[in-house]
Amino acid sequence: MVRLGERIRSRRESLNIQINILANSIGVTPSLISQIERAKAFPSIITLKKIADALQTTVGSLIGENETYSKNPIVKFDEKKIVQTNDLGTTLYLLSNHDQQKLMEPYLLEFSPESSSENLLNPIPGQSFYYALCGNFKIEMNSNIFHLSAGDSFYLNSGHKHTIYNTGGTAAMLLWISTNPIL
Repeated sequence: MVRLGERIRSRRESLNIQINILANSIGVTPSLISQIERAKAFPSIITLKKIADALQTTVGSLIGENETYSKNPIVKFDEKKIVQTNDLGTTLYLLSNHDQQKLMEPYLLEFSPESSSENLLNPIPGQSFYYALCGNFKIEMNSNIFHLSAGDSFYLNSGHKHTIYNTGGTAAMLLWISTNPIL
């Protein structure tokens, strides 16, 4: 969220708008705008929309939706974008900025204890590589079962339907690199 605050400050300054003017125009305190710009507070989606409108831009622009990996190759861990969360407690995050020219896409899968990738990983053309960052996993694919522990990796044709299960009693994480971006 640090980059969000930086983008807001940069846009505000480029338009020569003082903090108190921006705050008054959207009905918040100057202190809140200052805290948002310094990543000490996070705006609600409604406040973010008001800020975007006042700065004559879009929410997407402020959150970095249009940044490409060539312009900004770094995505800080706390700036990773949620792609989807399933009902079982697994969240899929995008770990790179958007660009139509990318040949692969890195993701992070965070699993709650004993959750799975159900409804998150659908068969798609291409190849996938998984690396177990922490935790223990079971992968079911084509009537086969594979087990991974932290530090293990798994490479597959991602056209094969497969489901990944967190078999441990604690949260677990997998790095997923796909040759076919799903977004």
